[in-house]
Amino acid sequence: MARTMDAPPIASVEKTEVKSNGAVNGHTKSEDKPTDTKEEEVTKVGMECDLKNLYQKEDDRGRHTWTDKYPDDLDEAAENEITARYAILVRNKKSFDSRKKLEIDSIVIQSPLLKNVLTKVLKDYPGVTPTLKRLIFQAPFNAFVHRWTELTKALDQQEDKETRKHLQLLYNVLEAELRDIIAAKADYIKNKVITFEHLWTIFQPGATLYTEEWGRDCGSKFSNGNYFEHAKYGPCYGVNTQKVDWDGDRFGYANHQHLVLAYGGTRPIASLDAFPLEFHPEQKKIQAALLKRGKLFEKFHGYHYKYYKGFAIGKNMCGQDIKVTVDSRIIIDTFAYGKFNPNSLPHLGPLKIKSKASTEEEDSEDEDCFDSEYDEDDGIDTPSNSHDSVAGKEIKRIPLTDTQLIHCTSLLKGYTLKTKRWLSFFVDSVSEIIFNSSAFSSLVLPPDQKELILAFAESQVKYKNTFDDVISGKGKGIIMLLSGGPGIGKTLTAESVAENMKTPLYMMSAGDLGVKSSEVESSLTTILEMVAKWNAVLLLDECDVFLEARSAHDLERNKIVSIFLRTLEYYEGILFLTTNRVKNMDPAFQSRIHISMEYPGLDKTSRMTVWKNFIERGVSHELSEEEIGKLADVEINGRQIKNVLKTGQLLACHKGVPLQYSHLRTVLNVERKEAETEE
Repeated sequence: MARTMDAPPIASVEKTEVKSNGAVNGHTKSEDKPTDTKEEEVTKVGMECDLKNLYQKEDDRGRHTWTDKYPDDLDEAAENEITARYAILVRNKKSFDSRKKLEIDSIVIQSPLLKNVLTKVLKDYPGVTPTLKRLIFQAPFNAFVHRWTELTKALDQQEDKETRKHLQLLYNVLEAELRDIIAAKADYIKNKVITFEHLWTIFQPGATLYTEEWGRDCGSKFSNGNYFEHAKYGPCYGVNTQKVDWDGDRFGYANHQHLVLAYGGTRPIASLDAFPLEFHPEQKKIQAALLKRGKLFEKFHGYHYKYYKGFAIGKNMCGQDIKVTVDSRIIIDTFAYGKFNPNSLPHLGPLKIKSKASTEEEDSEDEDCFDSEYDEDDGIDTPSNSHDSVAGKEIKRIPLTDTQLIHCTSLLKGYTLKTKRWLSFFVDSVSEIIFNSSAFSSLVLPPDQKELILAFAESQVKYKNTFDDVISGKGKGIIMLLSGGPGIGKTLTAESVAENMKTPLYMMSAGDLGVKSSEVESSLTTILEMVAKWNAVLLLDECDVFLEARSAHDLERNKIVSIFLRTLEYYEGILFLTTNRVKNMDPAFQSRIHISMEYPGLDKTSRMTVWKNFIERGVSHELSEEEIGKLADVEINGRQIKNVLKTGQLLACHKGVPLQYSHLRTVLNVERKEAETEE
């Protein structure tokens, strides 16, 4: 009877043939004895407590089916109670090498004495666990080729007779199989060359490799290698390495890969794109340089405000690495880099692999531990470390070892303030900032006004968490509005405050925020969060572009103003707003501004001070006090004074003489004529 696949298999009662004599299947039908019920004839599926073996059967076409008939062409199992007594099992297979009939496929180490020795010989070798009950090594026995010296040394130094016999047995088996490759490896190393076929012999797991990246020497830890067919380059040997990196939270190993393309014959080891550092002709010099740079990398973990000159590494539209020329102040902050660039940081493995059975005390001493996300002497508030919050106690980070320092990457993640880009900076191109200590003192403002501005800024950094609004996190920042005509020192005030406090200055412009309300909100939130985190001074020059009074006709502008009003409520840093059209600003901003200062135009005394400040900045001149007084009589602003001096200096340099009064008068006369022409 045919059944559908969905229906459960139900045992059916076969139809019986009723004979003429009334017998049913050979039994006499009796009315006194009832027939068997259906429940007695049907066995429930899966309820018989037993097992049934099925065996694979192959036909002459190689197709497989299953049968319950036991195969009669099976050999006895090769490994049994008898073979279990032997220290080593050697599995041989037919060889296609013309020099021998058989070759070893694999060996099984059964001797506990050998396992004890191999635990030391093959310590930390990836993929090998000598304590396994069934320990198998596959040809070509890479582990023994790489640790042949250690194996030979262990045999020579073995004092226990029984262990020595077992070890000698293993040595004899391996030596017969590996003598050719070991001899070839020694010959290659002696001549400092290697063939593509035998590349794997010189790459021992855990060894320090040398590579050159972006014109810089780099060290890394060799993990493993493999031959494969690359889709673009064809046959190659993939060298998988690990570099010590910082993800903003902890140090760890990041995976990298280098390719050695196939080549014919031999090639100098030192000419490979990646090779063990021990084969470098200047090994000690390179090792010392890598160690020095590694110490710098370790020092720069966390937040740092530095200067950078050189090329850095950025990303193009396709996500490919490109060179970017940088000559500006930068902020080194891997934590912020990862936060504002999701999925941009590599996953880091632990520096030291820990056993699950390790105690809490051992965990606290592990090399991955650290004290905080930022250095204590950076002078900024730092978020608590995730490990700290879990452990409920402060954990001190153990310094990196010399080997780990050599394996450190050469790149630091951070932000350039001039071009406003997230980039990777080379450790050895980072330098200290030379701050202008006289910037704030040269600011032409009344002394009490200058003191008030600086006091507010410095107090905000130190005590911003001491005051809070009714709503937590609201109203922690300080906003200062500087208004007045152009060129009278509004922008310079913010710049000089940042310079005096030695903190970053972020100059926010319309290009940073976009034109649509959705773009403005996203960009503004990101910028305010970054700036507050770095305790930077934020400057929004010509703020009336965004904060102009709302109207009933421009809905998009109204959205932008509302975004600013709402977002600034939760800003926790220092914000300078400058404008020369204060009357055009939305009235709602008045309640959000802590200090509003109007800068008056420069009088003759102020202009005299500005002239002197610029002239005394290393300008070679022949100007008298009287001549400077005459220049101060001209009613121009500070920016114009700077431009006149710069133009006059160029004129003096052209003539090859020091700056003179006549040069400056010439420039002023030309500008005055141009102004009259425009009128």
